[in-house]
Amino acid sequence: MILYLDTSAWVKLYVREPGSKELRACAAKAEAMAASVVAYPEARAAFARLKAQGISTEAKHQQRLAQLNLDWENLLHIELVPAVVRTAGDLAEVYGLRGFDSIHLASVLWLKEKTGMPLHFAVFDQRLKVAAERAGLAVVP
Repeated sequence: MILYLDTSAWVKLYVREPGSKELRACAAKAEAMAASVVAYPEARAAFARLKAQGISTEAKHQQRLAQLNLDWENLLHIELVPAVVRTAGDLAEVYGLRGFDSIHLASVLWLKEKTGMPLHFAVFDQRLKVAAERAGLAVVP
């Protein structure tokens, strides 16, 4: 099974938040994990916000960045190919999604179509979760 991570899910692998424990359990069962290329800058922005707000120390921030960079090398990266971009635009309109959320949904749908493998979409944003379910995806946790 491939576990596709939107940024809200991917960040939970590094930051203890509600849902982190459940996500780690899902990740442990996955044969592979995937994310859109937009997840990397989004995750870095989330970590920077935690540091700027004084929630993370510099040491913790650097530890998270090191692990994120290591893990990024092992993720399947979904590029912003024209088919994904156009589908993202359509999905934004159909489901009322924000831009990056529509990119994540288009990316996971593209991956499902290209691989034909069992796939779960890890997502914590409620609007994106509902859209993914309506699009026929299995969502976790």
